[in-house]
Amino acid sequence: MDKYSFLNSAHTAYFAELYEQYIEAPDTVEPSWRAFFQGFDFGVESGTPLEEVAEVEIPESVKKEFQVINLIDGYRTRGHLFTKTNPVRDRRVYHPTLDVENFGLTQADLTTVFNAGTIMGIGPSTLGGIIVHLKKVYCDSIGVEYMYIRNLEKKRWIQERLHLNENHPAFNADQKKHILYKLNQAVSFENFLHTKYVGQKRFSLEGGESLIPALDAVVEAAADQGVEEFVMGMAHRGRLNTLTNIFGKSTKDIFSEFDGKDYEEVIFDGDVKYHMGWTSKRKSNNGKQINMNIAPNPSHLETVGAVVQGISRAKIENEFNGDASKVLPIIVHGDAAIAGQGLAYEIVQMARLKGYSTGGTIHIVVNNQIGFTTNYLDARFEYLLYGCWKSNTFTNRSCKFRRRRSCSSRR
Repeated sequence: MDKYSFLNSAHTAYFAELYEQYIEAPDTVEPSWRAFFQGFDFGVESGTPLEEVAEVEIPESVKKEFQVINLIDGYRTRGHLFTKTNPVRDRRVYHPTLDVENFGLTQADLTTVFNAGTIMGIGPSTLGGIIVHLKKVYCDSIGVEYMYIRNLEKKRWIQERLHLNENHPAFNADQKKHILYKLNQAVSFENFLHTKYVGQKRFSLEGGESLIPALDAVVEAAADQGVEEFVMGMAHRGRLNTLTNIFGKSTKDIFSEFDGKDYEEVIFDGDVKYHMGWTSKRKSNNGKQINMNIAPNPSHLETVGAVVQGISRAKIENEFNGDASKVLPIIVHGDAAIAGQGLAYEIVQMARLKGYSTGGTIHIVVNNQIGFTTNYLDARFEYLLYGCWKSNTFTNRSCKFRRRRSCSSRR
């Protein structure tokens, strides 16, 4: 008698849900099911026929459901690598791709209905429909990388939010008009500077004007959640645009600084105006009074991040009695700076230390495609070291790149 015959009649959606739970948190799955899934994964990874692993032939429909779940997991894990986020040039080609063949599926399966669609909230769907949904959520103009999060509850919260609207915000007409208004502000400001002050160092925001409506949206949403104080650190690029259109600094004052006006006994020349701090009060769209602070900007790239955290921590302690929910630090990075400067990661490592925590920081990275002077292909590179495994120790004798000391190699 086949003691596994129940697999033929059981609802595959149940297996799909259990397997999804097993992938995310194996210890939460009942031990016998965990052993079953471990045997399945072993068979898939080793190429051993599943009937030899479990001494039973698993129904083809169940195998397919697992493979579709693996496909869904692949999009969740690596979909951000295949997004359409760069309007200037094609993205690099990453391997393996998310083609169905890489998950044990075929083009003939595209019309087959799979219950695995239920784990995304779209119900039983054809494989083709599942892929269309996954591409909209993970491979369109917004990339999301979150599968590294260990907290299962947080991960599920993100997944539910993403699949709720296919990761495409549904703005109403008024919201769209407001976004367009802030974009027009950003573009017109840069156009005027380019026309009036040709040849002067102005660290233009051109190509990254969407930063202005993005910052505006962050400030408005945070104010609605009770934030009263914003502390911002900013790169040189786009700083004047942000001062004018987010902080409300008078354009007259900014233009006077370009003209070298004597202001409070300081002669503005070169890029001095890009280092000064600014404080202002702003009323949100819902009528809430908020304080806006942009920190003085040290010349060294990314150093302002530590300054922002220090100012924010002081405000939390001195003005809000330790309530971090009242202060929101925001740091704007250049794409080359955040990738190349270790200071950014040192600051992140201190985020949860008792004496340094500020309750969380919004980080915005502006990619203007050039990293100031460096082509993106020259900014980051990858290489593999090839070695051999002997006596449980890596050796560098067969490494493609030889080093004086032993290296961590890959087989």
